Amino acid sequence: MQEYFDVDIKGYKTSLPVLTLPSGIKIAFFNLHGNPPLTEHCGKEIAKLAKGADVLITAESKGLQLTHVAARELGMPYYAVARKSKKLYMQDGISVSYGSSITTGKAQELFLSKHDTDLLKGKKVCIVDDVISTGESLKGLEALVKMAGGYVFKKVFVLAEGDAKDREDVLYIAAIPLL
Repeated sequence: MQEYFDVDIKGYKTSLPVLTLPSGIKIAFFNLHGNPPLTEHCGKEIAKLAKGADVLITAESKGLQLTHVAARELGMPYYAVARKSKKLYMQDGISVSYGSSITTGKAQELFLSKHDTDLLKGKKVCIVDDVISTGESLKGLEALVKMAGGYVFKKVFVLAEGDAKDREDVLYIAAIPLL
């Protein structure tokens, strides 16, 4: 029988399935894919936290639709997307390696196209993602922003997992425990 964790995300109540990672840690799995009402709600809340930024950046894939909604709400015509593999159109871009996230358990890489690198140069950048836990993915995004010549203005998330809720350098909508 599937176990669930109930969370209230600024008035949007949802039940997250509890999953056991290969490491043995249990997490309440947050997934925006295929859920337009939740994505819209969270994206609008993220936009409130991201005010004052010149541009947004996210990492594929769950941050994409969230950042799309937030950018629309903020009137931004573009946002940057860090990809997890190098695509053909990214030959003139930049990349960074960083430690393992809680869900992957292995070292990761992020790639940014020249177009997206140029979007960040000299700008106040808000990093947007769905969940912060260990902060490893955030380190990769911060490094890309710096390499691109941007300034990390804010770091906003839907959920802060575990001890991430105690970080003073991030903003989030709701907190969830490691289970």
